[in-house]
Formats: sequence, C-alpha cells, structure tokens
Amino acid sequence: MHVLSVGTRTHVPAIGRTALGRTLTMPDEVPSLDSGPAAQRARAARRASHHAARRRPGQLVVGGFALAIAVGTALLMLPVSSTGPRAGLLDALFTATSAVCVTGLVVVDTATAWSTFGQVVVLVLIQVGGFGIMTLATLLGLLISRRLGLGSRLVAATATRSVGLGDVRSVLLGVGTVTVAVEVVTALLLTGRLMVAYGEPLGRALWLGTFHSVSAFNNAGFALYSDSLMGFATDAWVCLPIAAAVVIGGLGFPVLLELQRQRRTPSRWSLHTRLTLVVTVVLLVVGTVFVLAAEWRNPATLGPMSTPGKLLAGFFQGVMPRTAGFNSIDTGAMNTGTLLGTDVLMFIGGGSGGTAGGIKVTTFAVLLIAIWSELRGDSDATAFDRRIAPAALRQALAVVALSLATVVTVTIAIAMTSSFTLDEVLFEVVSAFATVGLSTGITAELEHWHQVLLIVLMFVGRLGPITLGTALALRERQRRFRYPEAAPLVG
Repeated sequence: MHVLSVGTRTHVPAIGRTALGRTLTMPDEVPSLDSGPAAQRARAARRASHHAARRRPGQLVVGGFALAIAVGTALLMLPVSSTGPRAGLLDALFTATSAVCVTGLVVVDTATAWSTFGQVVVLVLIQVGGFGIMTLATLLGLLISRRLGLGSRLVAATATRSVGLGDVRSVLLGVGTVTVAVEVVTALLLTGRLMVAYGEPLGRALWLGTFHSVSAFNNAGFALYSDSLMGFATDAWVCLPIAAAVVIGGLGFPVLLELQRQRRTPSRWSLHTRLTLVVTVVLLVVGTVFVLAAEWRNPATLGPMSTPGKLLAGFFQGVMPRTAGFNSIDTGAMNTGTLLGTDVLMFIGGGSGGTAGGIKVTTFAVLLIAIWSELRGDSDATAFDRRIAPAALRQALAVVALSLATVVTVTIAIAMTSSFTLDEVLFEVVSAFATVGLSTGITAELEHWHQVLLIVLMFVGRLGPITLGTALALRERQRRFRYPEAAPLVG
C-alpha cells in the first residue's frame, strides 16, 4: 500500500522475489508532494551536510595534529630552544612529531640538546597531543553513536554506558579533570622523592617531577635524563608512580569515566570496559613474567641486580610497552627474543580513547574471541554474555591487517638499505608505529630518509587506527539485496 506524505519521502515495505538463487529487493518509493525550489534546496543542503559529516572528522583530526607539529617544529628551530647551534629542520620536525604523537623516539638527547625553553616546548606538545588524542578519540566515538539509527543508538547507549550521547562540554571537562588529577598526584610524588633521596632543590625537583609526570600519563616516554630512567631502576618511589600513570593514561577516558561512575557495581560495566581491563591485566602479567624470564641472567640488563631490583625492573619493562618509551634497563642490550616479544606487546598497545598507541587491546581481544569461537565451531563470537557485532569483527581485522602491512613495508625498506640487523630495525619501526618510544639506540644513526619514514610512521600510527576505525564505522550501510552465499577453501 502506498502512503503519501507532504514534504517528505516515504518508503513503503520492499517487495522481494527469488530468482536464480538470488534475492532481489525492489524498493517502492513515493516522491514527495513538495517538490518546489525551496524543498529541493533544503534536500541538497542536507545531502551536502551528510557527505561532509562523513569526510570531516578524519580531516579535522589529521589537520589539527599536522598544525600542532608544524608550530612545534618552528618553535624548536628557534635559537633559544637549543643549548648549542640552532636545531635543523629534520631534528626539530622529528622531535615535534614524536612529542605531539606522544611517541618518545628521539634523534637528539632531550636532556642536553634542548634548552629549558626547548624542553618546555616539548612538554607542551606532549600535553597538547595527549589531551587531543583522548578528546578526539572520545568525541569521534560519540559521533559514530550519533550517526547510528535510533534503535542502534539505544542499544549502544545501553551497552557502553561509559560515554553517553551527551554534549561535548562534559567530555572536555571529564578528560581535563582526569588529566590534571593524575598528573598532579604523580608530579608531587616524584618531586618529593627527588628532593628527599637525591638532594634536588625544590625548583629543579618540581620541574623534573612535572615533566616526567606529564610524559608518563600521556605515554610519551620523553625523559630529562640521557639514560632515560636507568638511574632509578631499583627505586620503587620513582618507577611505580610513573608506571601507574602510564597504565591509567593507557586505559582510555571512556573506561576511566565508567569506572568512576560504576565503581561499586562491576556487574554493570560495559563489554568495552571489561575487555580493556582484563586484557590489560593479562598483558601486564605476561609482559612482566616474560621480561624476567628472558633477562634474569643477562649481565647487561637484570643480571647484576638483587632479586627485589630484578622484580621491579622486570615489572617496569613489562609496563612500558603499554605504550610509553621509558626504560630502566638498557633496551639495546636485551636478548633478541626479548626484543621480539616486546615488539608484540608494543604492537598490541593500550586502550581505546586513551594516550596509548598500537592496534589497541580491544581490537586484539576481539580477534582472539573470534578465533576461539571459530575453533569451537560457534556461529557467534561472544564474551561476557554479549555477542560481538560482525561489523566490529570486520573492522578489527581491517585495522590489524593494514597495521601489519604498514610495519612490514617500512621494515623491509629500512632493512634493505641500512647496515642494522633485522631485529633492531623491526624494533624501531614497531616502536614508531605503536607510538611507544622504546629504542635500541639506532634511531639517531639512521639515514635522513629513514628518519623521515619514521616521522610518517609515527603520524600514521598515532592517527591511523583512530581515523580508520571511525571511517569504517561511518561507512557502515545496509544493502537492499544479498548475493548467493559461497564458501571458498580456507587453509
């Protein structure tokens, strides 16, 4: 039956018929009775807005971060930013990109190459990059929710409960509050320890505490010591606050907000929060045990330490692939197997909507759940009594496949044109893509065009998974027909 309406397009139920094994859908659309020039202009404006909404988020994210990097590069090239000769374009660009993308890879020593002004610039870039990542990732999640249909939005609101369909102001205030609270507490703990145990004057201790607190919470890994934190390898009062800030920043704002709202009712946590917490804890334990087992007798890393010192350093190195680039032992002296295992941890990264990089723990969890369900012969991938949407499975697979392709391509390009070993090159490439910042020490020795590749990789690795995930979600659409099913041989 045809239903007429004024000023709108009304779709009536489609008529389906089966022919030659294919189900066809023929929509019956009744034109609007209001087809005047004003209505046509209104419809054209709505279509333009619709298409702009699909493209604008990714463009805004990329443009905003590119602008921040450009400004940071210009500031670091000023003579006042350096302790010696003015920094060159490549060094300034590499440092600015690493800071804004909260990576931590460096081509010059942050502690000695940059003046106090230059270090302040790096600190501001880290804060801007970290705050921007948490905010944009969360707001893009809201955008995706708003683009869903009413029924899907109600389901999403019930399932997530972490960030509702509220206004932008509440998101900004929430991210800002969490950021300030964690950074201030960590900075005070570090400042007190540096004053009491290391004799630093108040001003110097406060500056060091603030810088490393901001760098830790934003998972940046920049340090004002030439050997990173190797001088504090057995000092729990320094390592544990920094490790805690790294983990909290890497969980993501949606998880932190839900934990704050539902701290007394864990049974009501969303699937996203549960997966993030469970996989994060598992990876922390696995990473710590792995580092301890692989490096326990290594005379260049954990070997000379006491048992408590080994446990602390092993835990610290198990946390850093979350993805912060601090190190309390010599990364370049670790065994080849340890480097490869760290590659895997770095590639996985931390939580969505946070300052961590990598493909994200939820993406990794979704793939594991899908594999386990397939091995069991289940038609649906389920976790915590929830069925994971097929779209989420496809998006996770796309993110992982494209990320692997990017890492492999850049690794081959650098390995074939440099004298460094494959494990060293792979470690630097994964560290750059996952915005970790851990290094075997070869970054500054690479050719200039290799460093340019790492710059691009840091930018892509920081924004790629976010914008790609958003683009895939926004492109989700329903077909009006389905082709006949076929099953090619797999394996």
